[in-house]
Amino acid sequence: MAQFLQTLQSANAAYSNVLVSILRYGAPAVAFLLLFRCITSMLTFRREPETWGWLRLESGTRLPITHWENVIGRSKRSDIVINVPNVAKTHSVLTRYDDGSWSITASDSVKGICVNGEVVECAELMSGDVITVGGVNLEFEAISGRLKHKLSQRRTKGSSFGASLFNLLLLTVLQVLVCLAFLLNHGQKAPQTVLLAFLGIMAMEWLLLLFYVCIRRTSYEVETVAFFLCTMGMCAVATVVPGEALKQLLAMAMGLGTFLLIGWSLRNLERAKKIRYIAGVAGILFLLVTLVFGKTYYGAKNWLEIGPFSLQPSELSKVCFAFVGASTMDRLIKKRNLFLFIVYSAVLCGCLALMNDFGTALIFFCAFLIIAFLRSGNIGTIALAISALAFAGVVALRMAPHALQRFATWRHIWEDPLDTGYQQTQSLMCMTSGGLLGLGAGRGFMKYIFAADSDAVFATLCEEWGLVMGIFLLLAIVGLALFAVRSAGLGRSSFYTISSCTAAGIILVQVILNVLGTVDVLPLTGVTFPFVSNGGSSMICAWGLLAFIKAADTRQNASFAVRLQKKEVAVDE
Repeated sequence: MAQFLQTLQSANAAYSNVLVSILRYGAPAVAFLLLFRCITSMLTFRREPETWGWLRLESGTRLPITHWENVIGRSKRSDIVINVPNVAKTHSVLTRYDDGSWSITASDSVKGICVNGEVVECAELMSGDVITVGGVNLEFEAISGRLKHKLSQRRTKGSSFGASLFNLLLLTVLQVLVCLAFLLNHGQKAPQTVLLAFLGIMAMEWLLLLFYVCIRRTSYEVETVAFFLCTMGMCAVATVVPGEALKQLLAMAMGLGTFLLIGWSLRNLERAKKIRYIAGVAGILFLLVTLVFGKTYYGAKNWLEIGPFSLQPSELSKVCFAFVGASTMDRLIKKRNLFLFIVYSAVLCGCLALMNDFGTALIFFCAFLIIAFLRSGNIGTIALAISALAFAGVVALRMAPHALQRFATWRHIWEDPLDTGYQQTQSLMCMTSGGLLGLGAGRGFMKYIFAADSDAVFATLCEEWGLVMGIFLLLAIVGLALFAVRSAGLGRSSFYTISSCTAAGIILVQVILNVLGTVDVLPLTGVTFPFVSNGGSSMICAWGLLAFIKAADTRQNASFAVRLQKKEVAVDE
């Protein structure tokens, strides 16, 4: 290792200007090309719903069934719209299960539904059964195995293996460039752990792609974007706390394991429903244990110390919250189910308020608003919830002096730049000094500022790698969020749709609070930048949330959470 670093130093002395130019301009150029290719692929694919069967009207018209859960009703928001006065707005729910069976459940209708002339509340369906809703007869026809295979072959495919391979090669080039920049600027003083950490990230991403090849999955854009963010986060760790580089690499490995585990659990919707209840209990227990045994740092009691390790359980509760908030359509339209979720959300936010962790409580509340809207579609409910938040916020500020201090500092950081406004004023000055392309790896001043690798990591990266790279970080997060929204309308189940949008919302809101808090546009809340900030709990949470976004992708051979369609020899019906 020493000989390798000495060789780099000799090369740096001989070709200093050339190397500096390559690293200064090369890294942003490669990052731009990488993100352009990934985000373009994620946002421009042909949005094509899956077909799982049809409902045939007496006139012979066939209405396609495009989801695993379909609301039949008069409302324009229904999946299958029957504009007849006798049909309720949400008359019934048609549901498909993992084993291919179907059922229908009555909803808001007063007279219920009929299957083959018999009034039922819930009944299994077979092809050829006649469903009567509001006097309208619908003949149910499930898609046959052979036709299902033919349609799946024509469906929109994810990115090709060649495109995924080229994207990963670009990411590897970027990682080599940033690693060389760090080693050249530090010379023989550079810790070996930093080089090992970058090599570890490269090994991890290539092994994941190899795993995808083995299970015949080709789409790799979401993971590539996540590894890009992790790479830039490692740049901050290498500058601020290089001794923790391997620790952060271990956190990435644990996060990737969480990503694969959640993806596996989502392959079977019935299994995911059962895990949801376990996750609900775990989410509350994480916070209750923290309330009893947690340590208080900077006013918030949100850390657990287990020997030499520290854990922030509220980060893990975010993943549990995404699980609990998701619901299948037959339960989605029941007010009792929504009421229980409201109570659960209130308990979580109450625990966080008692812990004085108001930044995380705000993230949970924003996630609740997303779930409540997707479940009810009622703007009035959302307005009422926001009003309740405003009232609770006033009470919280009176009860928590440290939170009130942050609000008092907000928009007044230059009045006391050496004390209460020190971190933010220094962040702004360092970001300005970095310019468009940055000062270079390890050459910034932010590394001497508190939380430069976590809460203020955006300022650290902007100073050393430039505002351009900072914008790329934000574009990567926005790209993931837009991909989740774009995939939502094609989701097989409301479970996948709601959990995906919730996960994307949590990540996006967290980035907004982190970045805008750093530059004093919003009050400083102390939340982390997903995938980028140093911290094992935050990294595991970010990868866990990413699994929900990945699971909602229904493109052919794209998500490992979606089973591949096997060709069947059944005769078409």
